[in-house]
Amino acid sequence: MVFGATATHALRALAHLAASGEETATLGRDLAAEVGVPAHYLAKVLATLARAGLLTATRGARGGYRLARRPAEIALVEIVEPFEGKRVRPGCLLHPDEPCREERACSAHAAWATAKAAYLRFLEGTTLADIQGAVKRDSDAGTPRRRALGSVRRPGRKRPAGGAT
Repeated sequence: MVFGATATHALRALAHLAASGEETATLGRDLAAEVGVPAHYLAKVLATLARAGLLTATRGARGGYRLARRPAEIALVEIVEPFEGKRVRPGCLLHPDEPCREERACSAHAAWATAKAAYLRFLEGTTLADIQGAVKRDSDAGTPRRRALGSVRRPGRKRPAGGAT
């Protein structure tokens, strides 16, 4: 199952924060540049994640965004659910507004139950720590080795100089 763009941006941003280290605060505009998302758009995503209790935001000279908990304590379902809503925990395949039930099973029930269970197991059992390796930085050059979940830096875009967002 593929997530919408907003949930994917949230995953990429948090994976980047996790790879940066727990003691490091990251400015919103720097994070936006790193994950290739417009700063104003990412600010709204980060605000939603903060309301969900996944981030803390601090203003000032040493301000920025930090994870509210250790990466190993944040399941992927917690990151995508604020953006995907009930699609994260899908119901019946043929009647999406109804829960899957054995007593009134649709023709796709058995096959869908297996796929849905695997999908939920993945989201609930995979943590941010499991995916943070996708954004490890090269300490010598200061450039990303691999981008988080397929992110690509746009040519010609430079990282903004210091200051708050």
